[in-house]
Amino acid sequence: MQDGTLLAAVDLGSNSFRLEIGRLDHGFIHRVEYRKETVRQGGDLDEERNLSADAMQRGWDCLARFAERLAGFAPARVRAVATQTLREARNREEFIRRGGEILGFPIEVVSGPEEARLIYQGVSRLLPQSDERRLVVDIGGRSTELILGRQFTASAVASYRVGSVAWSARYFADGAFTREAFQAAETAARAVLDEAAQAYHGGLWDVAYGSSGTMGAVGTVLAAAGHGEGRITRAGLDWLHEQLLRARHADRVRLEGLKEDRRPVIGGGVSIVRALFDLLGLEQITVAQGALRQGALYDLLDREQPGADLRSASVQGLVQRFGVDEAHAARVAALAGRLFAQAAPTGSEDAARQLRWAARLHEIGCRISHDGYHRHGAYILDHADAAGFAQAELHALSQLVLGHRGKLRKLEAALADPVLALQLMCLRTAVAVCHARREPDAEGLELRLHGRCCTVRTRPGWAQAYPQSAYLLREEAQAWQKTPWDYCAELA
Repeated sequence: MQDGTLLAAVDLGSNSFRLEIGRLDHGFIHRVEYRKETVRQGGDLDEERNLSADAMQRGWDCLARFAERLAGFAPARVRAVATQTLREARNREEFIRRGGEILGFPIEVVSGPEEARLIYQGVSRLLPQSDERRLVVDIGGRSTELILGRQFTASAVASYRVGSVAWSARYFADGAFTREAFQAAETAARAVLDEAAQAYHGGLWDVAYGSSGTMGAVGTVLAAAGHGEGRITRAGLDWLHEQLLRARHADRVRLEGLKEDRRPVIGGGVSIVRALFDLLGLEQITVAQGALRQGALYDLLDREQPGADLRSASVQGLVQRFGVDEAHAARVAALAGRLFAQAAPTGSEDAARQLRWAARLHEIGCRISHDGYHRHGAYILDHADAAGFAQAELHALSQLVLGHRGKLRKLEAALADPVLALQLMCLRTAVAVCHARREPDAEGLELRLHGRCCTVRTRPGWAQAYPQSAYLLREEAQAWQKTPWDYCAELA
């Protein structure tokens, strides 16, 4: 990317939706514009974990306003990230599909650990360079993220299902602030966060930072009351707790620096902060400026740098963790990529990279069992925490791994996507040709796509020289007969 390039991140949080636009300048991203709207979807999940119609409409209306500002941005310059509420919502696909159409850019639902990684990226990029060991705490609407790291690298990440919106709805539903309600909320928060006491204890970090909404709101209120600029202390928390108890109700809270949209969820937020101070033995948290949205911006920048895309490193990590035959996976990836380049339209670089990743991972399930290993591999990818990947990206890889062998009817709905269909044709062809697990003779091998017909051709004499490979390609033609696609093997 050139200096002056505009980048945008959309953070679909449980309490608020945020839009951050920044301009690249010598490796740094400087804010150009910031917008925030309180949507509070996290409080509108019903007992079956479905978003209400009103909650979805509020979100879509907000995204429509963001879309007007983002008109003209290139797809590679915008990243929209959804967090805990949409991780939980059973009807999230409806919201994401329509929301992506309205926004004009795809919406990614990221896992809790991936959200934590992006938060750390955002916080660390806006802090002075230092070799200090850092603890970063981010209390969102329905989840809390804890991260250990140094400089720009996170060494441990965790996400817990406890947040200001959810806790306020559960323990302060009527808005009343009582000692009993706070005690119940703090006890419940400590129970959820209990395992963090060992994994994030004080001996593992030098400075604790608080990121985003709840931490920022508490820090602002304490600063306005004279408890120190940009820091949250145990004494300050005790003072704030007493102020809420004196108010007795959220509607009666009058604290300088507390914004109106934060008032309904301040009880749940303060309860979680107090629980974390107790569990981790905290004395002070420094309020940080960076957050998830800045992390998403820098992640866009990293993906543009050759060899810097964290997703490639995550793929390599999975390959090593599950003992994949790397030499064979590399052969399959190289041939599948070459075939895809012959048939894919211009501008298919992302799909080509996705295909290469799937090829490197196609045998990831063999560590569990060779019988049905493609199903095991798909399951692993659908449930993996892979840094840099959104859940939808991992699911796309899982579909390719699932479909690289066996009958295709298991992917009947997915085959409506012409990109996935072509990726599968290339992957299955490469797996067949590389069956002997040595470097294949693929000279003269061609794969072309005309409409819904894929044709594979070989040089004269190839089929006679490699009869097993030729047999497998003819079997492949049979496998595609009951799909909307034709696969013709013209083997000379």
